[in-house]
Amino acid sequence: MCNLYSLTKGQAAIREMTRAMVDHTGNLPPFPGIFPDYPAPIVRNGAEGRELVLARWGMPSPVFALKGRKTDPGVTNVRNVSSPHWRRWLGEESRCVVPFTSFSEYETLADGEKRPVWFALDEERPLAFFAGIWTRWTSVRKVKEGETTNDLFAFLTCEANAEVGAIHPKAMPVILTQAEEIETWLTAPTKEALQLQRPLPGGALKIVARGERQDG
Repeated sequence: MCNLYSLTKGQAAIREMTRAMVDHTGNLPPFPGIFPDYPAPIVRNGAEGRELVLARWGMPSPVFALKGRKTDPGVTNVRNVSSPHWRRWLGEESRCVVPFTSFSEYETLADGEKRPVWFALDEERPLAFFAGIWTRWTSVRKVKEGETTNDLFAFLTCEANAEVGAIHPKAMPVILTQAEEIETWLTAPTKEALQLQRPLPGGALKIVARGERQDG
């Protein structure tokens, strides 16, 4: 599953493609390596209209996954949207899109070493979006922080297409490449929006880098 991605396009491009009218992020730097529980930009429906904000990567874990644990670092990838735990966040008020320019899956080498393989739409790494969900949640993410309240997000996954499946057969992120898809994910009834939980066609992604934990 995808636990590392990058975003190297500026916020003006994000706002333009998503029609976000409000920007609460300040001056965004490039994000060559975004890891779980780190803050990253998302676009969601807000009280003042569509907004660009920062949130921490990792939705609240199901209760069974927290048994015996003192912290909840969160769930980064969501596949089973029929689960009651995730269904509560499938309405349009809890959907978001997550901008990215490339994402990685790990391949296992002959000696057992795991190496990141970076995928993008092409070598130029154009802007695209993951179909995500978000919530505001109070929990202990890290012992040293104690209990905090955060805006959290994760993105949906689906079966892998040909390119990703050659490296990671189990799943790939749900990727939106067209403005119309973004609009559907953010505004359509849940049943219609979930039709976007499907892999990109074979040939839609390229391997653009290997081995590094960042893709600048």
